[in-house]
Amino acid sequence: MDTTNIAKQMIAFQKATFNNTFNAMVLLQEQTEATMESVLKQFDWIPEEGKKAIEDWMGAYKKGREEFKKLIDSNFEKVEAAFSGKSGAKK
Repeated sequence: MDTTNIAKQMIAFQKATFNNTFNAMVLLQEQTEATMESVLKQFDWIPEEGKKAIEDWMGAYKKGREEFKKLIDSNFEKVEAAFSGKSGAKK
């Protein structure tokens, strides 16, 4: 068996697994965010500073999630390039 093909298949499997898991996590987080926004609108007794803190927290969480995804995608590209023999792979 060709070890390069096995490695490529393993990488493709890991990438697909990561993407599916990540997308499921995103859906869960977006549903939670929508629920929190609904709760914040309904509860008038929560002070504006508290609402702002929660909104900032949700924004930071989303930004961190997007940066994490970009980093993972970039590293998958590097690994795929290394096994495909492209000269763009960095060591």
